[in-house]
Amino acid sequence: MKADIHPAYSKTTIKCACGATYEAGSTKKDVTVEICSSCHPFYTGKQKLVDTGGRVDKFNKRYGFKSND
Repeated sequence: MKADIHPAYSKTTIKCACGATYEAGSTKKDVTVEICSSCHPFYTGKQKLVDTGGRVDKFNKRYGFKSND
């Protein structure tokens, strides 16, 4: 690699809006994020599922399809 063309890579503190802090390597001194694995719904298990069953039934009813039940 060429000398003196790459940015300095050092330990960085990553701060989340929820208050969690992490240590990682980066070229930036401090990094702030809005969401992390401590507060993201996918990782916390508080994920909401969208019910599309009503939309499918509405479509079938509108166009005269009969259900297989």
